Amino acid sequence: MKEIEKKMNGEIKRLTNQTFKFDERIREGWFSAVYFLKTRDIVESTLPDNYITMQFFQKDDAVLCGTDEAIALIHTFADHPKELEIHSLRDGDRVKPFETVLTITGPYQYFGYLEGIIDGILSRRTSVSTNVYNVVKAARASGKQKPVIFMGDRDDHYTQQAGDGYAAYIGGSTAQATHAMNEWWGKEGMGTMPHALIQMFQGDIVAAAKAYHKQFPNDELTALVDYNNDVITDSLKVAREFGDELKGVRVDTSRALVDKYFLRNQHLMGTFDPRGVNPELIFALRKALDAEGFQHVKIVVSGGFTEERIRDFEKLKVPVDIYGVGSSLLKMNTSFTGDNVMINGKPEAKEGRRYRPNPRLEKVEYYNPED
Repeated sequence: MKEIEKKMNGEIKRLTNQTFKFDERIREGWFSAVYFLKTRDIVESTLPDNYITMQFFQKDDAVLCGTDEAIALIHTFADHPKELEIHSLRDGDRVKPFETVLTITGPYQYFGYLEGIIDGILSRRTSVSTNVYNVVKAARASGKQKPVIFMGDRDDHYTQQAGDGYAAYIGGSTAQATHAMNEWWGKEGMGTMPHALIQMFQGDIVAAAKAYHKQFPNDELTALVDYNNDVITDSLKVAREFGDELKGVRVDTSRALVDKYFLRNQHLMGTFDPRGVNPELIFALRKALDAEGFQHVKIVVSGGFTEERIRDFEKLKVPVDIYGVGSSLLKMNTSFTGDNVMINGKPEAKEGRRYRPNPRLEKVEYYNPED
């Protein structure tokens, strides 16, 4: 059983290193800024009895993510982690600017060198979860929640997929492109065909769809229909071939292209941008499918979608059923800061910073199943 299931069942309160599988070189300081390592050595030799509180915050409205990971990091790599006092919010909590999300209290030399790593974990995970939350919220602006597929596999280094996928899950995306993106939260990747499959069949979308359906008969068939830059023609071809077996079509037209539908109907142009996946193309596609009795075929759109662009589509009530979103969800828009704000029970912080107690924080009990 995955840890996420144990957490959801109430058997454990937080995920641990059994999920995160940290690089053991963290213990050696390999990923810590050198000045933290030097400070640890100085404190250990000259001020070993100081007791400090380190506090973490960021400066925007956000959907918090990364607390389980940060706490697991501390419990795995801090010296004497049972002696540290940790208070934290939870993954998925909505947080305000400057709100304290995590505090750690104990001897600096036990955990101080982990400060930058904790900042990085919270910053990346919260950026992704917040981006996804905002996109998912935009995708229900018309009154009905449209699913958002997290398609960030090609927009960042592959080693980030598990953590990004978990953060996307926390933000509200329940369908993701790779198995790795689903690793921490217990599902499997989903998807149908890329342009490469259609290319193998020399642009014959029906032949490609037949081959796909034969190989994966239990999958819900969704055909990618922009390969020939003629999405309505190709959508109708596969719909006529498969009928009720066709569950959806995906439109991924490049922003550098104008679909052939508009080239055949140039009288429609002149009042909108006809490039890429645009509202007029999707309205025309829906109308064409419905006219031939294919109302059951869902329309999936992808290719450069952002929160703003989805809001525009929803405001116009464009008949999109599912949004596929990638690069915009991985932008780093949130940055966390860790500060030492208390020493030996008394306020002590750099100018402009102070201890900000937060009644929403809950005490974290030590738990490390690897002990």
